[in-house]
Amino acid sequence: MLNIKSIPAFRDNYIWLIQNRDQHCVVVDPGDAGVVIDYLTSNHLTLDAILITHHHPDHTGGISELVRHFPHIHVVGPANEAIGGITHAVSGGDQIEIFDHIFHILDLKGHTLGHIGYLGESEVFCGDTLFSAGCGRLFEGTAEEMWQSLQKLRSLPEDTKVYCAHEYTSSNIAFALAVEPENPALQAYRDTVNRLRAHHQPTLPTTIGLEKQINPFLRPDQAEIIKSVSDRSTDLDPLSVFTILREWKNEF
Repeated sequence: MLNIKSIPAFRDNYIWLIQNRDQHCVVVDPGDAGVVIDYLTSNHLTLDAILITHHHPDHTGGISELVRHFPHIHVVGPANEAIGGITHAVSGGDQIEIFDHIFHILDLKGHTLGHIGYLGESEVFCGDTLFSAGCGRLFEGTAEEMWQSLQKLRSLPEDTKVYCAHEYTSSNIAFALAVEPENPALQAYRDTVNRLRAHHQPTLPTTIGLEKQINPFLRPDQAEIIKSVSDRSTDLDPLSVFTILREWKNEF
């Protein structure tokens, strides 16, 4: 069984650490090597590999220092992005093995053009594609590409745990309530998140099932959401509604 922990970094990043029973581990998107090294030292862990979802510095900035400390580790990352230090380039459809567990590589373009995710048996590390109650900005890809990536994630089993890379939940909920204020699941989730954050607890991981209930970017076919964007466009198919929501969130 894999044990997954979060290592906070910067203002709101999470570096995810996957540990087996033999004190070996893998880290996902280590933007800051220092916090990782401190955690490994304190917990007597050996780093075997790094997994990267996309090229942004807050996800890759710690690679070189970690490789200096652990020179024999594997660094897995997207084949379609230029990231220094990658030893194993992967694309959608590939798979890797982590401590006898198979992880499938998902193409999740939208936030960046080469963004990937890592899907295990009951967990997905999705970088900056899907957040709890939100989704990533479109820095390189199109709205259609991001929508297709979110559809891949939405189609996963509802009990799949979603390990996002940022603690954006509170601000995302504020937007989601502006879009769908009468959603009772979203109202209840707001209260849960407020309690967690009041005690400085993470809101992640979330699950696909929960996100399908509360995340407006996965719910563009819902009547209240369609009504909320109807004054912005006459095109109200799911992709068009998603596109409007993403543009609205940029301004929120």
